[in-house]
Amino acid sequence: MRYKLFGRTGLRVSELCLGAMTFGESWGTGSTRETSGHIFDAFLEAGGNFVDTANFYTEGESEEFLGEFMKGRREQIVLSTKYTLNVRPDDPNGGGNQRKNLLQSVEASLKRLKTDYIDIYWVHIWDGMTPIAEIMRGLDDLVRAGKILYVGFSDAPAWLVAQANTVADLRGWTPFSGIQVQYSLIERTVERELLPMARNFDMAVTAWSPLGGGILSGKYKSPTDCPKDARHSASDWGTPYLTDRNFRICDMVQKVAREIGKTPSQVSLAWLLSRRNRYQIIPIIGARKLDQLKDNLGCLDVKIPDLFMQKLEDASHVDLGFPHDFLVQARTPIFGNTYDRIDNHHV
Repeated sequence: MRYKLFGRTGLRVSELCLGAMTFGESWGTGSTRETSGHIFDAFLEAGGNFVDTANFYTEGESEEFLGEFMKGRREQIVLSTKYTLNVRPDDPNGGGNQRKNLLQSVEASLKRLKTDYIDIYWVHIWDGMTPIAEIMRGLDDLVRAGKILYVGFSDAPAWLVAQANTVADLRGWTPFSGIQVQYSLIERTVERELLPMARNFDMAVTAWSPLGGGILSGKYKSPTDCPKDARHSASDWGTPYLTDRNFRICDMVQKVAREIGKTPSQVSLAWLLSRRNRYQIIPIIGARKLDQLKDNLGCLDVKIPDLFMQKLEDASHVDLGFPHDFLVQARTPIFGNTYDRIDNHHV
């Protein structure tokens, strides 16, 4: 495992992050405490130090398990968790981005995690209500109190994160150092706004669902032919994962995997890692079984030849839309014939 800086900070994180949403069985799926512990240990043995969870995952079991697993080695782990989702459904303040839920959530997470600080604390999702200044001031207060060290925003529009960091820089508050987004070969729409925004603010990008909810692993044969223990079922045809387009992309992934002698999961993750030459991408890998984790870790040794990389690009391409496509067309009217001879252009 290699390491990289987490956005515009000095924090070193492993190039893969272990997602702990599968730790615990309270949702009816997931891993037992024993299996979760083996997965956690294997990730650390491979050199991983970056672990991600949330207060909402498996009714708090995920955080509780991590609190046990980290005993005696907390300092070597970059621990991240999140708040926002409602853990008391009948309480209007049991979820959301507001300061009240922020304070209650971080205190509860610290107890479950058996630690006195969290390395990276994420706003899990934008609630569409809380003023951005309230969010940023509340997070900054927790940083100043030493309860969290860095902050990030998950699942929010690019304009909101840009506004948040501009407000934070203006007022001397702690800015977001990273974003967490859904990103994979079957979900590339983040390339329109979110990834360019992150690059402009020098932010890390942690990618959740890098295997498209398991679709890219190859275990699903068609929208109506799904394994019994899979996350998605044939009766769940409305899910955004089980589409004809996505299965066409999966077919290409499997063809490339056969050609280079790797698994579909390794090819999909290797493609995502290849985006690091443009963005600070850190895939979040999750596993319910130890062999799934080991297979995913194998992506670090995969080099996809340019020919096959282009096939994956073509199969998964998404139109950037306006204004991005228009700006490409406007290069000649703007620069004449000199665009390719201008250094440091970012259009």
